[in-house]
Amino acid sequence: MRATRRFGPLAGAVVLATVLTGCGDSEPSTAAGAPSELVLAIGGESEDGYDPTLGWGRYGSPLFQSTLLARDADLGVVPDLATDWAVSGDGLVWTVDLRADARFTDGEPVTAQDVAYTFSTASRSGGLTDVTALREAVAVDDDTVELRLQRPQSTFVNRLISLGIVPEHAHGPDYARNPVGSGPFELVQWDEGQQLIVQRNDDYYGDQPAFERIVFQFTGEDASIAAASAGQLDLAAVPAQLAPTQVPGMTLLEVESVDNRGLTFPVVPDTGATTDDGAPIGNDVTSDVAVRRAINLAVDRQALVDGVLEGYGSPATGPVDGLPWYEPDSAIEDADLDGAEQLLEEAGWVDSDGDGVREKDGVRAAFSLLYPASDSLRQGLALSVADMIAPVGVEITAKGESWDVIDQRLHADAVLFGWGSLDPTEMYNLYSSTQAGVEYWNPGFYTDPDVDAHLEAAMTATDPAAAEEHWRAAQYDGEGTGFGPSGDAAWAWLVNLDHTYVVDGCLDLGAPRIEPHGHGWPVTAGITGWQWTC
Repeated sequence: MRATRRFGPLAGAVVLATVLTGCGDSEPSTAAGAPSELVLAIGGESEDGYDPTLGWGRYGSPLFQSTLLARDADLGVVPDLATDWAVSGDGLVWTVDLRADARFTDGEPVTAQDVAYTFSTASRSGGLTDVTALREAVAVDDDTVELRLQRPQSTFVNRLISLGIVPEHAHGPDYARNPVGSGPFELVQWDEGQQLIVQRNDDYYGDQPAFERIVFQFTGEDASIAAASAGQLDLAAVPAQLAPTQVPGMTLLEVESVDNRGLTFPVVPDTGATTDDGAPIGNDVTSDVAVRRAINLAVDRQALVDGVLEGYGSPATGPVDGLPWYEPDSAIEDADLDGAEQLLEEAGWVDSDGDGVREKDGVRAAFSLLYPASDSLRQGLALSVADMIAPVGVEITAKGESWDVIDQRLHADAVLFGWGSLDPTEMYNLYSSTQAGVEYWNPGFYTDPDVDAHLEAAMTATDPAAAEEHWRAAQYDGEGTGFGPSGDAAWAWLVNLDHTYVVDGCLDLGAPRIEPHGHGWPVTAGITGWQWTC
C-alpha cells in the first residue's frame, strides 16, 4: 500500500508515473522505429456496438465518430465539427455552424442534415444518450443546424460534446457493428469478446494519430497483467488492487476521475407496492432518515480508500466531488460512531435484546446490500461497509448477485452502484422524483419537493451561474434540506476511484484528463496526441 496523493478540485488529473525498468524489450528503442500498431487492454467492450444514437461514446471519445464540441484537458469546451455555436436568449435554440472539410470514411461530406438526423434519431431511440429535451433538429443550410428544444436545458451542451455524428445515408440496421464516421479511426474488425481492431482514418480533418492501427483486447484483469508482463501490451487498465504489481518495462499511470462508488437506499417503506413488472418497492429500515444519516456518519471513507483501493482514490462525499456544481457543505468527511449511535437512539432504534442489532417497533435494523458478484472492488467495499456499520447496531448483509437479480431487488434492497459524469444531468437523474424507478435512475424512489424545485431550476436555467447555485442547493441548502448526507442522505457515497493503468515506458499519453465513469474507454479522449518517445 502506498500513501494517498490528491490534488485540489479540478486541478487536473493526478499522475503517478513510476518507471520500473525502462522501455519494454519488445518495442523499438528509437522514435524513428516507433511501432505502427498499439495493443491495449482497457476493458469496456460495447456489447451493443458502436452507434452513438444508442449511447456509444457518452462516457468518452466515440473514436469512430466526430462530435460537434469537445472538452480539452482542462475540461473547457472547444470546437470539433463545429466552428461556432450560439444559444438564443430564451435557451430554446442552439445554432451550430459546421466545418466544411469533414468527410465520412465512405467519402461523403458531413453536412448539417447529418447532424440534424443524428440528434433526431437519438431523441427517438430511447438510448443512453439523453436527448429528450430536443423538439426538432433542422438543417438551415449545408453547414448550419438549429437544435430546437422543448424547454431550456442548461446541460444540453453536453449532448453536443458526447453525441457522435452518424451519416444519414449509411445509418442502417447493421451500423452498430459496422460504423461509418468522421472520427480519427475506423473499425476494421470486431471479434466479440476477444478484440477490436481499428485503423487510422487518413482523411480525418483533425490531428492525425501517430499510430496506424490499434488493437483493443478484451481480457480479464489477471490476463491483462500477464500479457503486459510478457511485453504483449502497450497499455492496460488495472484495478486498484493490482496497481501495486510491478510490470517490467512499464510505468504506472494514475488518473484522477469522478468515477465514484456509492450505496443507494430505498427511502420509502415497504407497503407491498411493486413496479409494473412486479419488482418490490420499499424497505422499512432504510426508509428511516436516521438510519441513512447514521450510516453516512459511521463509514470511514479514508479507510476504504487505504484498504480497498490501496490508496488509489479519495473519500467520496457526494456524486459530483470537486466539480463546479459541488456543494462542499453537504459533506460528511470524518467517521463519527458516537454521533451515529446518538442519531439511532434519538430515533428510537435500541438494542433491547442485547444481540448487537437495534430494533424499532418490532423491526430489526438489518438489510441486504447487493453488489454485482463479478466485481471484486465492489465486493471489498460492501464487506468493509458492513463491518464498519456493525458496531453502531445496524446489520448489513453483503450479497454478490447477478444483474438480473439486482434488477428485481434494487428498489427494496440497498445496492452498491458506480456512477460519475462530467455532466450534471446525471445528478438530476439520480435524485429527481421524475426519474424514480426509471431503469437505474433514482432506484430508491427518493422525493423531496424542495430538491425537485432546485433540480428543475438548475436544468432550465439559461445562466450557468444560476444553474450552479441550484445544483449546489439541491445537495444542501444550509438549512437542513438537500439530498446529501447532511439532509435526506438518500445515498451513502463511499469513494472516488483513481483510474490506474500500466503503460509502456516509451508511450507518452500526453496531459491526462479527469475521467468519468469507466465505460467507453475515457483514457482514449486524447488518443490523437499519443506519441512514441523511444
